[in-house]
Amino acid sequence: MNIESIVNGLLGIVWSPYLVVLCLLTGLYFSVRTRFIQLRALPEMLRLMFRHERSDSGVSPFQALSLSLSSRVGVGNIAGVAMAIAFGGPGAIFWMWIVAFLGASSAFIESTLAQIYKERDARGQYRGGPAYYIEKGVGQRWYAVLFALVTVLAGAMLAGTQSNAITSAVNEAWDVPALTTTAVLLVVLGAILIGGVRRIARVAEWVVPLMAVAYLLVAALVMVLNAEKVPEVIMLVLRSAFGVDAAFGAMIGTAIQWGVRRGVLSNEAGMGSGAHPAAAAEVSHPVKQGLVQSFSVYIDTMVVCSATAFLILSTGLYNVYDPAVNGVPDEARLLLGNLPGVEAGPRFVQHAVESALPGFGRSFVALAILPFAFTTILALYYMAETNISYLCRDRPAPWVMGGFQLLFLAATGYSAVNSATVAWSLGDIGVGLMSWLNIIAILLLQKPALAALRDYEQHRRAGRDPLFNPKRLGVYNTSVWQG
Repeated sequence: MNIESIVNGLLGIVWSPYLVVLCLLTGLYFSVRTRFIQLRALPEMLRLMFRHERSDSGVSPFQALSLSLSSRVGVGNIAGVAMAIAFGGPGAIFWMWIVAFLGASSAFIESTLAQIYKERDARGQYRGGPAYYIEKGVGQRWYAVLFALVTVLAGAMLAGTQSNAITSAVNEAWDVPALTTTAVLLVVLGAILIGGVRRIARVAEWVVPLMAVAYLLVAALVMVLNAEKVPEVIMLVLRSAFGVDAAFGAMIGTAIQWGVRRGVLSNEAGMGSGAHPAAAAEVSHPVKQGLVQSFSVYIDTMVVCSATAFLILSTGLYNVYDPAVNGVPDEARLLLGNLPGVEAGPRFVQHAVESALPGFGRSFVALAILPFAFTTILALYYMAETNISYLCRDRPAPWVMGGFQLLFLAATGYSAVNSATVAWSLGDIGVGLMSWLNIIAILLLQKPALAALRDYEQHRRAGRDPLFNPKRLGVYNTSVWQG
């Protein structure tokens, strides 16, 4: 039994149908409990996004959003969408939308909890996330330690999916050997990691908006060139999602599975990763950052992932594999094969843009993937570093952090030059394990988050800037907030 078969076996256990149902039902439950905060609070989300509160302890809400988007907006928005279409059919995109809409409420809950239970570390900077709110809110140290350990491993595994996509896209565009790209990537990455969270946040604050706007402009141009096909694409997605399309009618279960899996990997709602940068923000009330982080899910899936999906589907340059056929080469499993011999991932997108913009497409997608993936790797490192800080009681010895930085760089480099299939499967395992642990935790801890939401809305109705007083709400173990 080789490594790939072992990894795929673990993946099947972690990403069972039970996790798919848990993600969807949890998002629906919190949507109802918050009275669909993801819809009714949209103006408030936009208002809060550009406030410039910051301090020596915390970054601004926009910097925290950018750091969160660095993690959310990554290769999953390009290669992940292509893989969802390849293995789940066009209908997987609809289920990515559903998990994003419902998951925005889960993102609100977990990010609000991260703010409520955040701490200051030995350097006076804010730290927080699921491990912190599990210990302080649920009261189970062993559960928090388990989440922290899983998250440290998941951070390294997910970084591998990003580095692998970088080397793949660069090789496709300019025929640069994977080893050369990997070496340059690791040198630049190492230089930034040494600077800590503030340097990571400053890089993310500038790079994320610029790269997202550039990518969306080119995607919009391709869609304009194929404008007559856009209504057809929408209908294809909807028909495939509900199993009524002639070509993909039997794939409804697979579409849901891949749509939810890739949706969670892309927007990370319910997974807990977005809670880490949320805790780093300086705000006067936890709900403020909860609302900002909730909006980031929309940016990720409804905007960037949708752009990639329409770009691919409108040009028709993608493959779809029959989920009922196993144990044979990919070419023998094709239900639709418009790109024979091309592995599912960033190359789908490169061929799609190249067909609309000859001589430009492959290079542009590679240039887009570079900052997308690079900033995601930075955010994943910050997530893992936060959990190491938690495990070491916020005083990690220099050799511990230095050793982890070397291991993180080694894992990133290993996946960059090895099989894309194994890299993505390892990343999915990490996402699945974090989702299981975090979703159970936020269901147990919903009362403090919902109480904070009611308190925030009472302040706003009274025309006051909300100030958080946890004791007045019956919320304790909040070391930063004073009441």
